[in-house]
Amino acid sequence: MVAIRNITISPPLVNTSCAWASDEAQLAALFDCPYTGAVTTRTATLGGFDEDCLTHGDPPPPPHVLQTHSLTRAQVVFLKDSLSSLNSYGYSPHPLFSYVGPGGWVRTILKRTPESTKPFIISVTESHTTDLRLMVNAIQGLRAAQAGWAGRIAIELNTSCPNIPTRPPPSYDPAGPALTAFLDVLAEYFWKDKSLVIGIKLPPYVVGMQIADVVQTIGAYSRDDPESGTSVNPFAFLTCTNTLGNSLVFADEVGDGTGEFAVPPGVGGLAGEAIHALSLGNVYTFSKLLAESADPALREIVIIGAGGVTSREGVARMHRAGAKVVGSATLLGKLGVAAFERLAQQRL
Repeated sequence: MVAIRNITISPPLVNTSCAWASDEAQLAALFDCPYTGAVTTRTATLGGFDEDCLTHGDPPPPPHVLQTHSLTRAQVVFLKDSLSSLNSYGYSPHPLFSYVGPGGWVRTILKRTPESTKPFIISVTESHTTDLRLMVNAIQGLRAAQAGWAGRIAIELNTSCPNIPTRPPPSYDPAGPALTAFLDVLAEYFWKDKSLVIGIKLPPYVVGMQIADVVQTIGAYSRDDPESGTSVNPFAFLTCTNTLGNSLVFADEVGDGTGEFAVPPGVGGLAGEAIHALSLGNVYTFSKLLAESADPALREIVIIGAGGVTSREGVARMHRAGAKVVGSATLLGKLGVAAFERLAQQRL
């Protein structure tokens, strides 16, 4: 059991935001699985995301980018020689309203399980801070809808999707305005309601200084809290890592591939065993920097370790690297919710 402020994840095993957590049936199956301690939704935008490769971006990609993209819709493939995947997806095609609005899927599941404490991590992203405010308002409305729901809902800001041609992941520039503008909004909501649990989904970094810069940027949001008498930071957890962008897999590297490339645009986000070592390195470095921080608020931030977790040994490695909670997506895509029984440290 792992507590991230006022939400509890037990067992400490979750799905990460991915295409296999998009709709009501998928979310219900994940929630009902006894081996998941929380359910993370696919990353939603305010109005829903068009998965056609040509519309990835806000504004749409310019002509020279379109020339490298197929008219075929985004997709995912699994490599035949390892439990790895490559995807060209963006975000959920379903608007946030489908998840948290009246009749929304998360709301429906919460209503039918009043005795449960299993939380949802609602993953979101947007291009504009005004839209992010609308999204947080909607999530706060859901948290306030019934007693106890505030302790069953967290927010994850996805800052790391590599598949949007005109919007590089803002967390690759940790001190830049593309990231801090959104962190400012979330911090503002936290200081109005310190029961709000907020996390950030981060990309795989290949340079240690980038990780140090992220920690420094997050640390700038800490404040001395007069109520508790201690330093408090608005951000309670970090999900490390998302997929590795600009990765190329040829069609003959997947089981039933045709044509030249495994996914239509050619390059996409690499996940699964192929990035496991890199993800472990990110988890380890973040955990070490946070644990060694002079700021007690940073020392309290929880790492959700993800990236190539396809076995119990992979789960154990993530814990050894410093993750308190472990996440998986590629194995979920391959096996369905049975993936989590395979990953569980203890059979039920």
